Amino acid sequence: MRKIQRIALVAATALMAFASAGCVNSGSSSKPASSSTTKKHYTIGICQYVQHQALDAATKSFKAEVKKELGAKNVTFDDQNAQGDSSTTSTICTNFASEKVDLIMANATPALQAAASATKSIPILGTSVTSFPVALNLKHFNGTVGGNISGTSDLAPLDKQEKIIKDFVPKAKRLGILRSSSEPNSKYQAEEIEKYAKKDGYKVTQYTFSDTNDVNSVTRQAVSASDVIYIPTDNLASSCSKTINNVALKAKVPIIAGEEMLMGRCGVGTLSIDFNKLGKITGQMAVQVLTGKKKISQMPIQYDPEPVKEYNPTICKKLGIKPPAGYKPYTEK
Repeated sequence: MRKIQRIALVAATALMAFASAGCVNSGSSSKPASSSTTKKHYTIGICQYVQHQALDAATKSFKAEVKKELGAKNVTFDDQNAQGDSSTTSTICTNFASEKVDLIMANATPALQAAASATKSIPILGTSVTSFPVALNLKHFNGTVGGNISGTSDLAPLDKQEKIIKDFVPKAKRLGILRSSSEPNSKYQAEEIEKYAKKDGYKVTQYTFSDTNDVNSVTRQAVSASDVIYIPTDNLASSCSKTINNVALKAKVPIIAGEEMLMGRCGVGTLSIDFNKLGKITGQMAVQVLTGKKKISQMPIQYDPEPVKEYNPTICKKLGIKPPAGYKPYTEK
């Protein structure tokens, strides 16, 4: 009997201790303490190769989309611009890798190449990249890069871009292609356009400039020997568009551009993608990668699904060119 009483006393004592510790709440149902779920904070390194309107638009819309989806308080952007210098681009991306950011957004082909060299583990999303296989020297490309890289391309169909030349300058016979000598994406586009143009009977000459110092002289050379100029999506050309426009307008030589913002500054027409839309798509991809919804190695390269035919009303008027049917006027964004 005493043994049973001792057991009961021990049990009662233990129960009281348990209750005093807060594990039993007399007079109410027992509920586990609720744990507040905090969103992870992400750091995204942005390396933009050069400052100009198209790339700026892609970066701005990328950041806006990521903040909208993740919440502005949950993401920090380390936004850096290499100002067109390749060594600076490499330094920026190497620093991102050593700081172990959660994701790198590489804006333009040289930025993508620098990021790819800097890390094989941190997710990299390129944007405003014309050709991922050319930029990354991929021998086999089925739409997905694999590894830690994916992103968005600023390429509109080049065969359709070449047809725009005849729409605006139907009597042209000599086509000059003006581009940077240091950008592989520009070289790729120029070679493709040349291939299509030669099939259509144009005499094609490529003119390349190496930096801002020779843009004026090379542009003068190009317009003096051409009926029409084509400029692909080219970062250096875009940053020097005012110089190019001054030379071409004076010579009365029209320019067909590879994208709308370049066309808005020095061209008459384009079949172009929307860089704001491109940045938004890249932002959506970033959110999917960061939240673990998709593996970057399995994400195919994305494109603007609806390239648009546009013309520049101001320059067309100055050159006496009547815009072809089916083209909408460009308005600065």
